[in-house]
Amino acid sequence: MNPFDEMYESVAQSLIQSGLYDPGHPVRPHYRDYATWLSRQSPELMNSRREEAEMIFRRVGITFAVYGAKDEDGSGTERLIPFDLIPRIIPSSEWDTLERGMAQRVTALNRFLHDVYHDQEILKAGVIPTEQVIHNAQYRSIMQGVTVPNQIYSHIAGIDIVRAGTEGGKGEYYVLEDNLRVPSGVSYMLEDRKMMMRLFPNLFASHRVAPVAHYPDLLLETLRESSPPTAGDPTVVVLTPGMYNSAYFEHAFLAQQMGVELVEGQDLFVKDGFVFMRTTRGPKRVDVIYRRVDDDFLDSQVFRPDSTLGCAGLMAAYREGHVAICNSVGTGVADDKSIYPYVPKMIEFYLGETPILHNVPTFMCRDPSELSYVMANLKDLVVKEVHGAGGYGMLVGPASTAAEIEAFGKAVLANPKGYIAQPTLSLSSCPTYVESGVAPRHIDLRPFVLSGKQVQMVPGGLTRVALKAGSLVVNSSQGGGTKDTWVLED
Repeated sequence: MNPFDEMYESVAQSLIQSGLYDPGHPVRPHYRDYATWLSRQSPELMNSRREEAEMIFRRVGITFAVYGAKDEDGSGTERLIPFDLIPRIIPSSEWDTLERGMAQRVTALNRFLHDVYHDQEILKAGVIPTEQVIHNAQYRSIMQGVTVPNQIYSHIAGIDIVRAGTEGGKGEYYVLEDNLRVPSGVSYMLEDRKMMMRLFPNLFASHRVAPVAHYPDLLLETLRESSPPTAGDPTVVVLTPGMYNSAYFEHAFLAQQMGVELVEGQDLFVKDGFVFMRTTRGPKRVDVIYRRVDDDFLDSQVFRPDSTLGCAGLMAAYREGHVAICNSVGTGVADDKSIYPYVPKMIEFYLGETPILHNVPTFMCRDPSELSYVMANLKDLVVKEVHGAGGYGMLVGPASTAAEIEAFGKAVLANPKGYIAQPTLSLSSCPTYVESGVAPRHIDLRPFVLSGKQVQMVPGGLTRVALKAGSLVVNSSQGGGTKDTWVLED
């Protein structure tokens, strides 16, 4: 067998294990051309391309910070997010369903946010228990009755999608999580695409891959549409906590791509009910703040008095309608994991529609009967803190030791309201280029949904990949990597 045939055989075996086969066909149709191309690439070429990608990412400064972590020499916390050379490919028919489902979901979530901060009809109807909303740590009573432009609260949403049940090439997409506060990762989506086009330009000549490069234009359009009605030519800024934030690269990247100012809290001040930024030419009024700072740090006069990351008096200007904050204050109540199980009911309540995308079945540990089931089946479940993020505060039962399961079980029993549980899905996997060659690894997908005067998104998203064999945790802080995501145009 010649080297090309050996490479093709390796790719084919990976595609089989990854669930990319259709019954009666060698490879799922949308992967066939790519599989043929990959079979003709030598391991030496692929390894050199991987080294080139790492060098470029490091030179450009595409890193993230791991809080509390140290390198082997005990010095640093800056890490590169590993980039995989093999793209995740989605046919247009599947993307069409995803796009419609995410637009439906985000529309309902924005309706829910407006409702809970105004008439609370969904609570009065008993669809969602009132105490789960009003007593939620992310509910902001200061937002009660506040009118926001276009009644949009989450202007930028990152919806985490998984594909499960891929036996025989058949699978269904599920929503794993809604990220409505300050979702990150879109810069890696854009940089992964640029890297693939640089490393393998011939691939894009032979594949009709839908573009994503116009995302910053759509984002700026969405932000400008969210400005106060009195702003003629709105000034937009990106508010960052600063260079030590884990996503600082993304903050600077998006500001540069949109052609707007990147500011920190110390650059802003409030005067006569309006927000201004300090410039070398004097104060300039700010109309829209794309904030990458959590609620608690936005205004020391309202939230944490010790915060220096926000702007004192910001909430007063916001409540008066003199500045827009994107995403709005208080959006976290809608992406809390204890609210997630109710999103299908929100869709039915506000839109009168059947959900296009399904939730992962979820057990709420606050319910005594469901808690009993969870405690009896910890070894088979994924258990998460309702406020957890980044792959922390969770138990993956099948991958945990007996001691870890016992310790986590005690934490759940001590605070049942703080946890949910889900079955361990048979997550889809994708061919991934690892040290040993091409092998299947589990993946998820985070498309980014923009809501202004209309809901829109670029065709694609950030595909995260669990680089450890058998792992279900894709988060970069837990050793995960990223892939370019191709949506094929027919």
